[in-house]
Amino acid sequence: MITAEQSEQLRVWFAERLPVDIYASLVSVTVDREEITVVGTIPATESAKEFRERTREQRIEVAREAEELYRRKVAWGVRTGEETVLFTHLAVPVMTRLRQSERQVLDTLVAGGVARSRADALAWCVRLVGRNTDAWLTELRDSLDKVHQVRAQGPDAPDSMKSGPE
Repeated sequence: MITAEQSEQLRVWFAERLPVDIYASLVSVTVDREEITVVGTIPATESAKEFRERTREQRIEVAREAEELYRRKVAWGVRTGEETVLFTHLAVPVMTRLRQSERQVLDTLVAGGVARSRADALAWCVRLVGRNTDAWLTELRDSLDKVHQVRAQGPDAPDSMKSGPE
């Protein structure tokens, strides 16, 4: 789990390296174990496709540096109004074990045409939970950040927890 402090360090890192004409403003830098996703606003007069073409070389240059430094892939996105469009982002397989009642939920979503497969149904469920419990997940992430901070201050804290991203 990445701490809030490490996440903010990443945001600063990208803000310092992105050329000023890439985004009108940097909206978010989100990170997990596999990927860093950078999203910014673009002018209403520019489409996501136009942005992607116009900034490709600059983004590749920044992404290469970040991928070498942070050992994660970099994904990009744009926000125009209320819409966010992501591109070059990963879809990472996740293994799980489900009991019959849980598998039946997925099978019902497949049978109902909500999803093409159990994997799609599970991804749909995760997106639904993420949308509907955003406040709860935010509170949980904040609590985990606090736990990481307290651990990092302890006498036996590993070096990896005492510093930010490398």
